[in-house]
Amino acid sequence: MTSAMPPPTPPARGPVVFQPVKRRRCGACRAGPLTLLVMADGQPCCLDCADLGHLVYLPRGDTALTRRSREESGLSAVVVRFHRRRGRYERQGVLVEEAALTRAEARCLADAEARARRRARDAAYRAAQDVRFEAAFTAEILRLFPGCPPERAAAVARHAGARGSGRVGRSAAGRALTRGAVTAAVRAAVRHVDTPYDRLLMDGVGRREARARVTGTVEAVLEAWRRG
Repeated sequence: MTSAMPPPTPPARGPVVFQPVKRRRCGACRAGPLTLLVMADGQPCCLDCADLGHLVYLPRGDTALTRRSREESGLSAVVVRFHRRRGRYERQGVLVEEAALTRAEARCLADAEARARRRARDAAYRAAQDVRFEAAFTAEILRLFPGCPPERAAAVARHAGARGSGRVGRSAAGRALTRGAVTAAVRAAVRHVDTPYDRLLMDGVGRREARARVTGTVEAVLEAWRRG
């Protein structure tokens, strides 16, 4: 078929290769139908006739790999396809030299390994921070509530300070180990563990009413722990 191509794509660095939306044959060698073509003198041209047949196709999706492949490749081409509904050409990928793609993949792999090592170091650092924070939080609980069993204090600190939890231990006040933040964490733990608060919620009792019902028990436990 010889229907005209859509309007020309905007300028790009290097040759532009089209994914045709209709069946096309090479105007030079008559090969076809073509999956990729170049327009030469107003006629479709296959990649071999356009001296681009030695290039390999890299679909879009990995920005770093695409960029590095074009950097490594002495010759490259942008692959576009006309989007009828949007009325414009959109990039589908690039054509690059096979050796260039191999080198680019090696560079990306090296970066991935470096990022993995950095993530491991960061995770170890955060874990050490969490251990120190939990120990400090536990010590502060036991200072304020000397009668609290040590294993309960440790459990409260671990729960309240869980990274990414949004709990009181991760707040600014919690990290500063303020009396209010530490007491709030202990009070919440007692409410959930030592009272029927959770069961009341499951039975449909409103949060405010449920808290009111267990307040006496909670405060009695806290007072006993304060006295040691």
